[in-house]
Amino acid sequence: MKIVSIAILAVLIFLAISSGVTKILLMEQDVVFFAKYGFTNPVLIAYGTIQLIGGFLLLPKKTRFVGAVTVAITFLISMIALLMDGHTPVGIVTAVATLLLGVIAKQSWKSSVFANRG
Repeated sequence: MKIVSIAILAVLIFLAISSGVTKILLMEQDVVFFAKYGFTNPVLIAYGTIQLIGGFLLLPKKTRFVGAVTVAITFLISMIALLMDGHTPVGIVTAVATLLLGVIAKQSWKSSVFANRG
């Protein structure tokens, strides 16, 4: 079971980092898609930066909770936009990834920076 958890975490880290990079690089597909929802290029770069940082925060156990919550929020925003635009299959995959990030956040709460406060 530990191997499955590590594999899921690795996939989620890859998704977060790659999603962030495509937004930071202003890939045409992301620019066109998110522009429909009011995302300007600077906002899209900031959004991608948050995803990228969240992905890297998923790596260490101490920051995994913050990373999972951060990426889950960005994925939730993307999921809503995808579903509103009629991209149901991708929206469902994003929903599953968001739920898995919720599981990771719950599991990592005990070892997070916030849980160790008095």
